[in-house]
Amino acid sequence: MATIFTKIINGEIPCYKIAEDENYFAFLDINPLKAGHTLVVPKKEVDYVFDLDNNQLSGLVLFSKKIASAIKSAFPCNRIGVAILGLEIPHAHIHLVPMDSMEDINFKNSKLKFSPEEFREIADKIRKKIS
Repeated sequence: MATIFTKIINGEIPCYKIAEDENYFAFLDINPLKAGHTLVVPKKEVDYVFDLDNNQLSGLVLFSKKIASAIKSAFPCNRIGVAILGLEIPHAHIHLVPMDSMEDINFKNSKLKFSPEEFREIADKIRKKIS
């Protein structure tokens, strides 16, 4: 059975897409820790990030780097935090979270709530910064 991320990639479930290429897909987390919190996934459905072959893993990291740069430009911060948790959805993914302190990437924090219009504005702001 397809994961929720595969359904998002296939357009079966709507998302706030940031970018995609032939192998990778980036979209806003709908339960964000900070404005700009983005998920980056391989289009190939693989449960565990370290089960990706070396080319897929390096491609995922390089695609994430491009997205992280756009997020940092759109939402100025000290760093873009990177988290690979992998237990909540059986599809490899990377969380990119704008952060000014370690507390900003604490997944125990309350998640932010945005309206659909606010999510669209956030996504558009990031997309405009992708080079």
